[in-house]
Amino acid sequence: HGSEAMKIKIEKSACVGNARCAAIAEDLYPLDEHGYIGTEGFDVKPEDEARARRGARACPERIIRVEE
Repeated sequence: HGSEAMKIKIEKSACVGNARCAAIAEDLYPLDEHGYIGTEGFDVKPEDEARARRGARACPERIIRVEE
């Protein structure tokens, strides 16, 4: 079985701007000029998986999904 890349999916429209994801991994969870999440998701490199998971867990709104 091949090593599928982990993916992050973000319900961008539900972001309220807590920025806790960016506080953990600003390079993975960039914010727009208003302080809201600036991406709807991304493929996660193996070396970034732990930080991507921590960033997702940090979201109080639970709008960041980790897809294995």
